[in-house]
Amino acid sequence: MAFVSPRTISKAATLRDSILFVLSLAAMLWLVLRGAGQMGYSWHWQRVPGYLFTLEEGRFIAGPLLQGLGMTLAITSISMVVAGLIGLLTALLRLSASPVGRGLSRIYLEIIRNTPLLVQIFCFYFIMAPILDIGRMTTAVLALSLFEGAYASEIFRAGILSIHRGQWEACHSLGLTRWQGYRHVILPQAIRRIMPPLTSQAISLIKDSSLVSTIAVYELTMQGRAIIADTYLSFEIWAVVACIYLVLTVSLSILANTLKRRVHGAT
Repeated sequence: MAFVSPRTISKAATLRDSILFVLSLAAMLWLVLRGAGQMGYSWHWQRVPGYLFTLEEGRFIAGPLLQGLGMTLAITSISMVVAGLIGLLTALLRLSASPVGRGLSRIYLEIIRNTPLLVQIFCFYFIMAPILDIGRMTTAVLALSLFEGAYASEIFRAGILSIHRGQWEACHSLGLTRWQGYRHVILPQAIRRIMPPLTSQAISLIKDSSLVSTIAVYELTMQGRAIIADTYLSFEIWAVVACIYLVLTVSLSILANTLKRRVHGAT
C-alpha cells in the first residue's frame, strides 16, 4: 500500500471543504433567486451603495448602514470591556472564600444564563432605565455587558482553575498575598489560555448586539430595518447587513484561530 503523507491528506481535505463551501453558497444563492423570482421581486442593487456611502465634492460621507456599523462597533467595544471586567470579578467571587460572594455570583449567573437576552433587554429598558434615568445606548451596553459577562466569568474561572496548584504553592512560599498571587502569577498565565474562547465570546457579542434594535438603538440592524421600511428593498438590504456581520465575525474568527495556534505553540 502506497504511503500518503499527512500534508497530502490535509490538502485534500481543505480542497474538499472549499468545494463544499462554494457549492453550499451556490445552492443558497439559487434558492434566494428562485424565491425572489416566484414572488415577482424586482432587484434594485444599484440603489444599495447610496445607503453605504456617498461622495460629495470628493468628501466621503457615510450612509446609514455605515453609521449603523459604527454604532454596532461602539456598543460591542464598550460592552466587551465591561463584560470582561464583570466576568473577571464574578469568577474571582466564585473562587473566593466568602460565602456571600460565592452566593451573589451564583445568583447572578443563574438569572442571566437561564433567561433570554431579549427579555433582559426589555426588563432593563422598561424597568431599570426609568429608575436609573439612563438612555437607550447605556441600557443596551448594560444589558449586553451583564449577559456576556456571565459567560465570560465561566471562561475566566476555567482558565484560573487550569493553572497547576504548584503555582499557588509557589506564591505562598514567596509570601505573596492572594491578590498578589492572582495579579503577578495566576492571571497572566490564565489570560494567555483563555484569549481564544474570549475572542469567540466576542463574536457572539457582535451577533447578540443586533437585538438592541428592539429598543430603537440605531445600530446596523435597526438602520437596515429603517431603510427597508422606506424603500421595500428587503432582499438587498438584509443581504448587505448579513454580509457586514459576516465580515466582522469571520475576521474575529480568524483572530481567535491565530491566538489558539500561538497558545498551543507556546505550551
